[in-house]
Amino acid sequence: MNIILIKLFATALTLSQVTTRPDAVKTQFDPVADKGQVVQILRDGCAHMRKAFDIEDINLDELISTAMEDPTAIAGASAPKLLHGLDIGELNVSYRQFCKGENPKDSPFDAGEVIAFYNKAVLDLPSAEALKERKLPGASLILDGAGKRYAEAFEANGRRLSVPIAEVPAMVQKAFVAAEDKRFETHHGIDERGVIRAFIGNLASPGRPAGGSTITQQVVKNLSVGDDVTYERKIREMIVASRLERILPKAGILELYLNGIYLGRGAYGIEMAARSYFGKSVGQLTVPEAALLAGMPKGPNFYNPDKYPDRARERRAYVLARMKEEGVITEAQLVQAANAPLGLASMEAARRDSGFYFVDHLTRETRTFAGIDSLTSASHTVRSTLNAGLQTATETALQDGLASYERATGRQRYEGPELNLAEAVRKLDGAAPAPEGSTLSVPLLVGGETKPSEASKSVPTGTKAERKAARAAAVAAAKVTSPKPAGPKPTWQRALENARPVLYDVHWPLAVVLDPGRGGPAKAGLADGRTISLEPGPARGRLAPYDVVRVKLRDPSAKTPRADLRVRPSVQGAALVLENRTGRILAMAGGFSYPVSQLNRVTQTVRQPGSTLKPVTYLAALNAGLQPNTLVMDAAVTLPPIGGVGDSWSPKNYDGGGAGATTLRRGLEFSKNLVTARLLQGGIADKAPASLQKVCDLALEAQLYAECERYYPFVLGSQPVRMVDLAAFYAAIANEGARPAPYALESVERDGRVLYTRSPREPVRIASADRVAFYQLKTMLQGVTQHGTAAALSRFSSAIAGKTGTSENENDAWFAGFTNEITIVVWVGYDNADGTRKTLGRGQTGGHLAVPIAGSILQAAWANGVPRTNLAPPSAEARPYLADLPIDARSGEQVSGGGFLEHFRLANGRMADTQYKLLPRETRTAMRPDAEDGDLGGAEDGADVAGDLFGSLPGRRAEPDVLDPFGESRSRTPSRRAQRDPDPVWPGTQRSPFGDEEVYARPRRRDPDYLFGDDPRY
Repeated sequence: MNIILIKLFATALTLSQVTTRPDAVKTQFDPVADKGQVVQILRDGCAHMRKAFDIEDINLDELISTAMEDPTAIAGASAPKLLHGLDIGELNVSYRQFCKGENPKDSPFDAGEVIAFYNKAVLDLPSAEALKERKLPGASLILDGAGKRYAEAFEANGRRLSVPIAEVPAMVQKAFVAAEDKRFETHHGIDERGVIRAFIGNLASPGRPAGGSTITQQVVKNLSVGDDVTYERKIREMIVASRLERILPKAGILELYLNGIYLGRGAYGIEMAARSYFGKSVGQLTVPEAALLAGMPKGPNFYNPDKYPDRARERRAYVLARMKEEGVITEAQLVQAANAPLGLASMEAARRDSGFYFVDHLTRETRTFAGIDSLTSASHTVRSTLNAGLQTATETALQDGLASYERATGRQRYEGPELNLAEAVRKLDGAAPAPEGSTLSVPLLVGGETKPSEASKSVPTGTKAERKAARAAAVAAAKVTSPKPAGPKPTWQRALENARPVLYDVHWPLAVVLDPGRGGPAKAGLADGRTISLEPGPARGRLAPYDVVRVKLRDPSAKTPRADLRVRPSVQGAALVLENRTGRILAMAGGFSYPVSQLNRVTQTVRQPGSTLKPVTYLAALNAGLQPNTLVMDAAVTLPPIGGVGDSWSPKNYDGGGAGATTLRRGLEFSKNLVTARLLQGGIADKAPASLQKVCDLALEAQLYAECERYYPFVLGSQPVRMVDLAAFYAAIANEGARPAPYALESVERDGRVLYTRSPREPVRIASADRVAFYQLKTMLQGVTQHGTAAALSRFSSAIAGKTGTSENENDAWFAGFTNEITIVVWVGYDNADGTRKTLGRGQTGGHLAVPIAGSILQAAWANGVPRTNLAPPSAEARPYLADLPIDARSGEQVSGGGFLEHFRLANGRMADTQYKLLPRETRTAMRPDAEDGDLGGAEDGADVAGDLFGSLPGRRAEPDVLDPFGESRSRTPSRRAQRDPDPVWPGTQRSPFGDEEVYARPRRRDPDYLFGDDPRY
């Protein structure tokens, strides 16, 4: 027996059962004993079909006889090629046997073979009951801190928002039923007339076979048996669909269908499609919008309104005609809707281009705190702490900073374009779709007769009735004047609009290379249609037509802008913005770009913090009673082995030198390693090991570490730390010792039910240091931004305090700073997962690399709702224990007039004088007067005093008579020396901010990885 005939009879056996005995469908027959039963079922099925067609006044016998006896009457001369080896004579004999009651001697039918195929096809049949309880995977909505929709979390083929059928307007429901299954309300899962029509049509038509599937069958196909184009699948589908109809009402089946179908633009289900195409919920859809979506299940790609708007309009016209035929809309509504513009929302609006590290972290918190293993198992509403505008600005600042570093150091490398659009342009040039607003591209009247357009000729499986309805709708629509079409866009621009960039979260404009510029300037096109003059930089001579590259516009507002090529850096970085009082994470950038690396360097890695950890040691010293004016020798020191085991420790300053006696404040402001080390010698405890233990205990209580490595280099930041933990510590400094717990998740809801809400939590006080010590430390860190290693932020120093940090050999560059409201931490460095540690290069310190990035983030925070306020004075609890007295900034001596306003701890109502506790007065007196002139010589980040992000050079700056760390200076009369125009201060030198004339040259050191010879920048 012909294999195709076997499959056809097995399918007919299934159809006969589900239509004549749906309550007793057998899924296994005995190949011998049940032969007669199978023959009877097939005959009953044919009789049922004839009755069904009689209802429509169609003679099924005549229809099938014509197809069997004269297939060319339907398919033309090509019919024999369309039967794929099926003997038309055998098919005709079989038809007479089962539909005419004849017993032909030459019958090809073998019941045993048909039973064997059928039994195998229905093995392990899926359960219809499973569909009744089926919970569709969904897209969870992630809201930002303002409650606005920010992102979605979904799995592959699961970007949906399920809605109850009661929330889908009746007009939308009927649009889909009219387009897909007009007998949905009356059939029992299988539309036998549709199946027979599809069978006859498939004999006569090439291409993918039509299935005659009902909405119920489509639900089963999409959610249960799969969509393989096989007879086995069709058999399984019909049985499960018949059973589903018996256990689930029509409304429930339609709900599964509308929530399960794919409708293009990555959207599954009617709700997600409504939001993706029109930016609204399903309950707000208009008639033309509902009709467009109802036409999509037939072919979401073929009828894609973004690529083929004329096809989409034609399909919409058909659906509108069917809706009118079913009484859903009126003639006037049809005319108005058929001529309406597609009205699509921009695809860019649906594409998120930021926050991927944040969302990834948020899903982890959801598992940890809310106990939800997967946000994609159903549709949840997740409320987060994110400040959306600040998040984008933070990513942009980090990306710009990393690229600027590599460009300035000659390390950038062009590795090729992000993508090339040559093939896309070629295809668009070959078949360019009509622009939005053009005349309806469906059949129009020509000479009194309807003539199909080229688009309608290409509709893959449209029936004669469908084409007739589409023509009718088109004729009605043609009565209304369409708007004048807009000028067509260049094909390269349309190709760029449809492109999917690899680095989808990089905030640099995309440009299409139009002229590589081998004989002159390169030309490129922007997404808005403008052309630009492009400076290729490292890609010179390597660009090709239609390469897509990233650019930086020099003059964005110009009609023909000039731009520089931007290259993806190999250096990495991270940034975090934390709300001080609450711990809410407002922005998080875990790397340069999420597609490049999903490793979140804010929470999932540890790096040496360098001098950003020094405030822990200074906090311990202040809490032990030292005052900010305490003098410490910035000179060589050797600390003994801990417990007499191991080697002694002799640290060095950044440049290997020392500046003699200096105050505790200035030791921190200019990041003196030797001063930090000497604090362990009696500044915190009597002995260095005991001092180190106190520093470790403080670091552990501040939750910087789970375990402290007890060795002296710890105080200089040798033990790696997580950025998020470092940020929480700096927030604690802003809060006078109250450490917040950083978090991103506010609440999770599902179907209106709250599954998790984060309860308000007060910051936990770090008891190892009191409020006075924290406040004094805050004022000292403000000095870092006023005139210390972060002086590039000096114009904002009334509002921000912080500390730079650079690890050994410039492997890591940091800045951690805070305002009253937020803490900002930035890290720059190369990943070291391969076990190697790559230096950033000589002079590439925290002040030089991280501070400018933090400065941009700070301004973005103020622009995105974070208040800009001067740093707060001491709290009511700390104020009684503090006295503000003027001192000489260099020597720490109290003065009667002028000077620097220092903040002293009071003990028993009196100021504790610790100025000479670590350095005897007679020793200080015996020192040469100019011993401290090299104030910045040992500064770890001293070169950064010259690297002002904001355009001014803070090098030679007047010292006010009295400088209040929390306001404006009381006197701004500059000295004669300070009134002179300052000379440029280059990265290889540094200048004292206290008015010193000398410029101190740094010792030169070669970066071993630098490949370009003797670079003057080093």
